[in-house]
Amino acid sequence: MSVVAFSLVEQHIRTWLQSFIVELNLCPFARPLIADPALRIHVCEANNLEQLHHAFLSELDLVQQSSEGEIATSLLVMPNILQRFEDYLEFLGDAEAMLEELGLDHMIQLASFHPQYLFDGEDKDSASHFSNRSPYPLIHFLREEMVTAALDNVDMPQQIPERNIALLEGMGRETVAARWAALTADEQK
Repeated sequence: MSVVAFSLVEQHIRTWLQSFIVELNLCPFARPLIADPALRIHVCEANNLEQLHHAFLSELDLVQQSSEGEIATSLLVMPNILQRFEDYLEFLGDAEAMLEELGLDHMIQLASFHPQYLFDGEDKDSASHFSNRSPYPLIHFLREEMVTAALDNVDMPQQIPERNIALLEGMGRETVAARWAALTADEQK
């Protein structure tokens, strides 16, 4: 993938963050970080699992070694690999295991997003799946301390997932799918 293509992938991610995550308020903590240089979006060149494991560990190390002011949070975007959701979930399990093996599972949290994201036990046509859909497979690295501090400033943070489901279901699958189609159509240009 060329440098231009990588910058387009990053722009697609920024558009998704703004038009889905922020505008729909799916994550009440995202708005302040959107324009912050401490939001890192790393478009990974990996074409195979070995390269991806290396990229994951490198990103993990970079986030851990950086201050909050340098990198508050990071998105590892994987446009060339893990297109099948099942493959993505398998890698995510490996990533969580690596985090635990390194003793970083109480410092860094991983949030998962994928174009074909499906919540286990939900109807496959549920609009709720769009809360974790992204234009490309990606893993979001979150600092545990920042998550805890952010949650302390939100009323009933445990209800965020339920609120998102209610919002998306209330909008209706067709409306949400049309919004998603417009977003992904813009990416194809």
